[in-house]
Amino acid sequence: MSVSFGEAFRVWTKIGLLSFGGPAGQIALMHRVLVEEKKWLSEPQFLHALNFCMLLPGPEAQQLATYSGWLLHGVKGGLAAGLMFILPGVAVMLGLSMLYGAYAELAFVEALFFGIKAAVFAIVIEALIRISKRVMKTGALYGVAGTAFAAIFFLDIPFPLVVLGAALFGFAAIRVLPAIFGETPEREEETGRVSALAGGSLLRTVATLAIGLAVWLGPVAALLLVFGANHVFTQEAVFFSKMAVVTFGGAYAVLAYVAQEAVQNFGWLNAGEMLDGLGLAETTPGPLIMVLQFVGYLGALRAETGLDPMLAGVAGAFITTWVTFAPCFLWIFLGAPYLERVRNVASLNAAFTAITAAVVGVILNLAVWFGLHVLFGEVTEVRVSIFRLYAPDIATLDLYALGLSAAALVAVLRFKAGMLPVLGIAAGLGLAIRFF
Repeated sequence: MSVSFGEAFRVWTKIGLLSFGGPAGQIALMHRVLVEEKKWLSEPQFLHALNFCMLLPGPEAQQLATYSGWLLHGVKGGLAAGLMFILPGVAVMLGLSMLYGAYAELAFVEALFFGIKAAVFAIVIEALIRISKRVMKTGALYGVAGTAFAAIFFLDIPFPLVVLGAALFGFAAIRVLPAIFGETPEREEETGRVSALAGGSLLRTVATLAIGLAVWLGPVAALLLVFGANHVFTQEAVFFSKMAVVTFGGAYAVLAYVAQEAVQNFGWLNAGEMLDGLGLAETTPGPLIMVLQFVGYLGALRAETGLDPMLAGVAGAFITTWVTFAPCFLWIFLGAPYLERVRNVASLNAAFTAITAAVVGVILNLAVWFGLHVLFGEVTEVRVSIFRLYAPDIATLDLYALGLSAAALVAVLRFKAGMLPVLGIAAGLGLAIRFF
């Protein structure tokens, strides 16, 4: 059906403003609007697009919006849909980051975030359980998840290497044991416009790749030339560009690695502040990966840049946001024309299945790491030979934080409470505990 660009733009704006609740809620919102209400996409088209976006690094909901816009109006439609999906959240998150940077030391704000941190810990556990139920189908997948957890938590192996190792294992294993990850799904028939778009010319692919890399990495190269490799702007641009390539499985999968690097190696913020940022990201529209904007803001705010600290923070937030989301558009515009070809290569799908299982282990690492820093006032990192261990001081266990986390976990698991109400109530209880 014919859809005017103006009408589509208004719908993308509406979706961007209402995209609360994480990827599950965002995908459900797009399905209701695009498939059920507007009937702009058929059910097979929507599912094909969703499956493709699940294979890509980056926030799948934002990439699904970009792909849907591309289906309707080509590149300009993809840009409009993808940008409007994130811009409301970018604006809100920047405002919250600025307020946090200015007032986080106030007792009132600290008390609010005391409760929010406890609720975020519970939300991460709920995400781990939810994703595990969807993904873990065979013993081999549990093995991949366990190996990924041990590699990161005990051996301190970088997250990108864990992703690469899982992909290589899946790619090779299915050639030897075709049923190692369960039954192979039957090939779906090509349908609708997705079928018409399958394939793509080499010239268009090369042009898309060249333009996309220039848009994404051109500013990174400029920062390197102007400020040098050790400047905070360059460090943020390079580090978060790397993260954009390996963020399979959504924000929860990469946050532990980002937190550890940002806290321990770069010193941009501390572990408690990382939890605060995640709490803020949970309350804003758009992808949860928006928490990286918060990290970029605080890192630049506190660095010696020669600029006004708040201006430097805004620049850091903008740089981080740019290198996080620019690649998302490249993946869609580069890969969408080859959708059917990619989706039906068994070895490639096996590689991504293994990556998805590894993501479960990575999220377990995130849950343990966050839990230690939420529940204990002091956590010491200990090295024993090649192993890295965390030793919490039992005397610093915060029973109030433990009680709040347990209550939040019961609320989300037993009573299916929404994210915003849980965070709001936890913040209020945090105030009550701190002041009364």
